[in-house]
Amino acid sequence: MVSGMNVLITGCSSGFGLLTAVTLAGQGHRVFATMRDPAKRAALDAAAERAGVGVEVLRLDVRDPGSIADAVGQMREAAGGIDVVVHNAGVAHAGFFEDQPDETVREVYETNFFGVLALTREVLPGMRERRSGRIVVVSSNSAFMPEPTLSAYASSKCAVEGWAQSLAVEVHSWGIDVVLIEPGTYRTEIWTSAIVARPPDSVYRAFAEVVEAKVRARVAQSARDPQEVADRIAKVVGARRPHLRHPVGRNSWTAWAMGRFLPFPVRRRLLAKVTGLDTVPLP
Repeated sequence: MVSGMNVLITGCSSGFGLLTAVTLAGQGHRVFATMRDPAKRAALDAAAERAGVGVEVLRLDVRDPGSIADAVGQMREAAGGIDVVVHNAGVAHAGFFEDQPDETVREVYETNFFGVLALTREVLPGMRERRSGRIVVVSSNSAFMPEPTLSAYASSKCAVEGWAQSLAVEVHSWGIDVVLIEPGTYRTEIWTSAIVARPPDSVYRAFAEVVEAKVRARVAQSARDPQEVADRIAKVVGARRPHLRHPVGRNSWTAWAMGRFLPFPVRRRLLAKVTGLDTVPLP
C-alpha cells in the first residue's frame, strides 16, 4: 500500500490512537480520527498542531451501531472510501473474576470485541468492492499469557485474535489484509483509567491489594514510549504484504515465547511469583 490512503482510527483522544493519527497524517495519509466524545479532542489537536499536520475528527462510539454507520457514512462522503481501519478503541477493567460484576465484563467485550466486529462489518463491503483494504487490530500481549485480575480484558483480546485469524483467511482473496498489533507494557491512559473491582468484603481483597501494587510498580518501571506502537502501526499500514501478527516491545515478545513454549504449571507458578499471589495466605 502507498501514501495518500484514507485511514479511519478509533480511540484517538489519547494514547496509541492519538499518536497513530498524527504519525500517519505526517506520512501523507488522510486521517479520520474518531472518539466517543469529540469534546475530548484538545490533546489530539495540540499534537497535530505541533507536528504541523491536519487530522479530521469524527464522533464514533464502537458500542453504538448508529454511531458507527454515521461515522463511516461521513468518511465515505468526504473521502470516497476507506482504505484502512485501525481498531484501537479499548477499555481495561481489572479485578479477580468473582469480584467483577457482569456489566463490567460485558462493557469490556462490547468495546474490545463486539465493537471491532461491528465496525469491520460496516467497512468490509467497500473494501471488497475495491478489492483492497487493510484491517489493523490493536490487541495486547495479554492474549499470549493472561495475568491474574485481567480475565475480562485478556479474554476479550484472545477472542478478537481468534476472530481476526479466521477473518484473515476469509477476505484474503478480496485483497484485504488483517493485521494484529500486540503491544506489551506502554505508557498510556488505559490502565490509569481502568476500573479495579475490589469490594471491601471480598475474599480476594488481600490478594488484590498485593497484585495491584506489584503490577503498578512493574508498569512504572518497564512501561515504554507509546510512539513505538504508533510507528509499528504506520509501518504495517504502508507495508506491501504485512504479517498477521506483530508483537511490539520486549515484554510482548517474552510473553509470546512463554505462552507458546512454557507448560502451564510453570507459567502458573511464575505468574503467582511475579504478581505476589504466592506471598498471601488464604483467609
